[in-house]
Amino acid sequence: MHVGMGVAFQNPEDALSDAQVWDEEVKIALEAEAAGFDSIWSVEHHFTDYTMCPDPLQFLTYIAGQTKTIQLGTGVVVLPWHDPMRVAEQITMLDNLSGGRLILGIGRGLARIEYEGFGVDMNTSRQKLVEMAECVFTGLENGYLEYDGEIVQQARRDIRPAPQHSFKGRTYAAAVSPESMPIMARLGLGLLIIPQKPWDVVENDFAVYTDVYRTENGTEPPPPLCGGFCFVDESADRAEEMAYRYIGGYYGTVLKHYEFAKAAHDGVKGYEFYTNISKYIDRHGSGGAAEDFVKLMPFGTPEQVLEKLEFIKDKVNMAAFFPNFIYAGMPYAEGRRNMNLFVDQVMPELKSWDAPPVGLQAVTAAR
Repeated sequence: MHVGMGVAFQNPEDALSDAQVWDEEVKIALEAEAAGFDSIWSVEHHFTDYTMCPDPLQFLTYIAGQTKTIQLGTGVVVLPWHDPMRVAEQITMLDNLSGGRLILGIGRGLARIEYEGFGVDMNTSRQKLVEMAECVFTGLENGYLEYDGEIVQQARRDIRPAPQHSFKGRTYAAAVSPESMPIMARLGLGLLIIPQKPWDVVENDFAVYTDVYRTENGTEPPPPLCGGFCFVDESADRAEEMAYRYIGGYYGTVLKHYEFAKAAHDGVKGYEFYTNISKYIDRHGSGGAAEDFVKLMPFGTPEQVLEKLEFIKDKVNMAAFFPNFIYAGMPYAEGRRNMNLFVDQVMPELKSWDAPPVGLQAVTAAR
């Protein structure tokens, strides 16, 4: 199975300088290839200490220049915040420079502070995502963009440098709400699963997605790729303590950034699922919601982590797992220790699990 690593660039409450956070996490990212990871992942966010990576494609271009083989995953590029031509050019530049190492993940985003910061109406986000995806992904296959949608308008222009490789089979979408699953299936996209709800619910959502994908595309969907947060320790008790401190702490940053306690999504078109999350938090309290979130993640001794990952694989048949090891203000030394234990005592077993290829290898295998 493909095993990647995510970097979050979190700086809760500005406990460190932004420069120090970046220095520490870039160091770990640059060690990923030598440590045996198959990919490195970064996510797009703006304006706050939640995730200080406003341009994952630019970050991954830097990583590409320092490495030779590791694949480069965006988890995700938030398409409604972008111009279609510019983002298509950035994608092809990175893919050309890296020799086809990009795994492209896209998403819709849901933070009010980010939508307002870019002057984009959240009520249009789902429609704009669909139109952006149709415009950009058709263009990446054709070598030019041309689109006449309700929101997205693009006169015909060539993408230069031209795409060298197809993106079919290595493009994924983060989809959490049940309404988004069939949309991504119709677009022909694989799924990025970032755990946010019980795995039984995810399993059911994935079954709906699979049925729609088969109908719309006449083939089986690619197995999903799963992200998340991991904590490994030789002591089960310490692992549990640290998981609730830091994975639970990460959930606290989620509540703050997305304003779930303020019901920021009430009345916003396309965000009904997240209104229900706010209601769920009201019922269970932020502590109860954080505890439920932690339970979704793999933490514990190496054996316990593998057991949880086997459970997840049985639920959704994932082809890859790319956890974060430093998050929520975790000290750098603790994060390195966490990653090193994973590399030494978890990753060898994970890599032995049978799974289809990911990235450009998946594109080649499908031909």
